[in-house]
Amino acid sequence: MTAEDRRRIELAVPEQKELASLVKWLATTPGVEVSRVAGKPGVGEQGALDTLTVLGGSGALIAAVRVLPQYLRSRRTGLRITMKFRGEEFTLEATNIDDIMPVLERLLDD
Repeated sequence: MTAEDRRRIELAVPEQKELASLVKWLATTPGVEVSRVAGKPGVGEQGALDTLTVLGGSGALIAAVRVLPQYLRSRRTGLRITMKFRGEEFTLEATNIDDIMPVLERLLDD
């Protein structure tokens, strides 16, 4: 797979304690690489939250996105995952997963 064939998704969660388990969950998806990226504070900010970067071909990223609903539903408390792809930002919650998944899958398929 060439660098041009690879795509990237950025994921953020408001509770940083969830990042380690999300990395493990996504790492089980064949063909993706998951890495934790230190947040960069903006001007006047004292800190920033870490994010995850998920790299892979379209098929692998679609597979990774498809496991996110299972991950969200497995959490005891409500959890949000903010996803950034091609400059577009989406927020996945246990309450809106079924509505947003077709849109995300179509974006990743393009």
